[in-house]
Amino acid sequence: MDFSEMNAKMAAGNGFIAALDQSGGSTPKALKGYGIEEGAWSTEEEMFGLIHDMRSRIITSAAFTGDKVIGAILFERTMDGTVGGKPTPAALIEKGVVPFIKIDKGLEDEVNGVQLMKPMPTLDELLVRSKALGVFGTKERSVINSANAEGIAAVVKQQFEVGKQVLSHGMMPMIEPEVNIKSETRAECDTILLAEILKNLDALPEGQQVMLKLSLPVVPGTFDPLVSHPKVLRVVALSGGYARPEACVELAKNKGIIASFSRALLNDLRFQMTEAEFDASLGEAIDDIYKGSTQKTEAAATA
Repeated sequence: MDFSEMNAKMAAGNGFIAALDQSGGSTPKALKGYGIEEGAWSTEEEMFGLIHDMRSRIITSAAFTGDKVIGAILFERTMDGTVGGKPTPAALIEKGVVPFIKIDKGLEDEVNGVQLMKPMPTLDELLVRSKALGVFGTKERSVINSANAEGIAAVVKQQFEVGKQVLSHGMMPMIEPEVNIKSETRAECDTILLAEILKNLDALPEGQQVMLKLSLPVVPGTFDPLVSHPKVLRVVALSGGYARPEACVELAKNKGIIASFSRALLNDLRFQMTEAEFDASLGEAIDDIYKGSTQKTEAAATA
């Protein structure tokens, strides 16, 4: 797949995006969920080697194909590694899966109810390297914890500034201003966020597009204006801490939005599984998330 073919798959492909980008502090938690306890490694390199082995196992699984998994988000170390003797992005592309790279370096402390992204001083170098490996786009995450209009405006402004930097390298930014699903003001956050995103989309030059990765809204259909916006290639949803059944039910209520799940995809996988057990468990998760992404409920269809 070249860039235009990947763009077309992202725009209209049936399926969802696998988020395989746990990094840094979230890696031990991801490994524990996979059945590998913290004492199983003695260095950071060994820890990242174990998480890479897990991701390699997922990517090479017979259940993981471009028919239902149309994209995958990678951590930088995963992108720089190999799967089946090939660079990870090439291994994904061979399976019909569009590769993305997580570019944010974590979150700042909370100010005005939000957490902005930390500075990314080496972003240009990372983008050049990623594009050379065949990576289609990026993902950059910030967090909204409460309905503070000033804070949410700052998050969206920063997201679009980074997005423009990504676009300047001929890559597709996946803008992710996550609303914390435990926020007591979630519905109000959704409303403010929608207005800020629309404002920033309207300011983009004609012909430019971004992708959006958003928390599932409290009110289904809230993000319909983004799904249909000419400057949005695709809207995807994060699971945000929901268990897979609940995440898929909420996803199915929102027409035009596909999943980009991490925990909801990986939660039932265990290191100790046989190959057949692993493929069956992953296949079941993929089928559930695919269904929520492509088969929308009547409530969503008439919303």
